[in-house]
Amino acid sequence: MKEKTFSEAIAHRRSVRVYDAEQPIDSEAVRQCIKHATLAPTSSNLQLWEFYHITSEDQKKAIAATCFNQPAAKTALQLVIPVVRRDLWPERVKANIEFIKKGFSKNNIVDPKTQERALSYYQKIIPKLYRGGSKMQGFLNKLGTAFFRKNKTSYREVSASDLRVVGHKSVALASQNFMMSMAAQGYDTCPMEGFDSKKLKKILNLPKTAEISMVIGCGIRMPEGIYGDRFRIPFKEVYFER
Repeated sequence: MKEKTFSEAIAHRRSVRVYDAEQPIDSEAVRQCIKHATLAPTSSNLQLWEFYHITSEDQKKAIAATCFNQPAAKTALQLVIPVVRRDLWPERVKANIEFIKKGFSKNNIVDPKTQERALSYYQKIIPKLYRGGSKMQGFLNKLGTAFFRKNKTSYREVSASDLRVVGHKSVALASQNFMMSMAAQGYDTCPMEGFDSKKLKKILNLPKTAEISMVIGCGIRMPEGIYGDRFRIPFKEVYFER
């Protein structure tokens, strides 16, 4: 099958609720689409995500049950589960620091101040934001920003709940990359928010700190898998040029 253009993939993508059991999908192709997901933009390049690719029939059945056996999960040939892992920030910081040091050397960037600023961001600012991930630390970050930088232009989303949103935004961007890549291959998907997160985390053996962003059903659509015409609010109501 010829790969669709980006515009064709955008038009093709729909949230498909029923998949054709007689049309298999290639696990390696899905895996490649997950690789494309990891190329999405991510806050501070921390890449605080993991992707669980479910192909086992037993696992699919168990996970579908945690999704209340909704058709998009029950009939899916495969499932992909993007997970937010804010707890991995120390490892990701270390990886970024190593990359920066190698990158500056490889590209012959000799300005020590440029490298110093880049390293300082990961060695000082990121740890201050993410350390512990506690509500108290987040409250202190928020209080400090509100008090000491009240009248200055400042980044203000520094609480634990703010960083939780940041994590899910990055994973959502990656998930969209994945679904667009699947659409380009002629495959269909459906992102689902309706699931029992506690039971699903147990099946995936995830730590308490992990958060499941969504469950994505994958397959090839049945005609009844699309419930109706695509509805969108008129563009003029959501677009503003200033």
